[in-house]
Amino acid sequence: MELSAANKILSEAECLFSADQVSLALDAVAKKMHKHYFDKNPLVLCVMKGGAFTACALLQRLQFPLEFDFIQVTRYRNTTQGGEIEWRVKPNADIAGRHVLIIDDILDEGVTLQAITEYCKKENAASFKVAVLTVKKRSGAGSGIQADYVALEIPDRYVFGCGMDYQGYFRNMNGIYALPDSE
Repeated sequence: MELSAANKILSEAECLFSADQVSLALDAVAKKMHKHYFDKNPLVLCVMKGGAFTACALLQRLQFPLEFDFIQVTRYRNTTQGGEIEWRVKPNADIAGRHVLIIDDILDEGVTLQAITEYCKKENAASFKVAVLTVKKRSGAGSGIQADYVALEIPDRYVFGCGMDYQGYFRNMNGIYALPDSE
C-alpha cells in the first residue's frame, strides 16, 4: 500500500474507541483476571501478531507470577478475508497441566481461537480461558467459541488499531478505528 493510500484510509476511518477508553476497558479485564489467576501460576499465550498489543497491555496490569509464551496462527495474511489456518509457531512452554490464558486481539468468526483451544485440549492443559480486546457483534454463525474476558464489543465492521491491522498496517494505532461502511 502506498503511503498516500494509507493516510487516506486513516483520515476517513471512524474512531470507535479512544486510547483512554481502551485503557479503562483493559483495567476492568485485568481486575477480573487477577481474581481468577493470582494463585494459579498461569501460562499466558499471546496470539501473534494481533494479540501483542493486548498481551503487553494486560501483562503490565497483572501483578502476580505468570509465564509468558506466544503462538502464531493466522488466517488473514495481510488481507481482509480469512482463509485456511496456517500454524506458524507453537509455544515453547509445556502446556500439560497448566492453567493457560490465551490472549488475542479480536473474536470475530472464532476459527483461529477454536483451533488454539483445541490445541490446548490436545496438549492436556489443566484449564484454558480466552481473553480478547474486542468481540464483534455478529448475527452470523461462527465457531461457537466465546471469550471468557472481553474488553470491548465492536460493531460488525472491519476494524484496526491496538494490534489489529488493515492490510498489514495500523496495528500501532492507540485507538480502535473502523473503515468507512463502503470499504
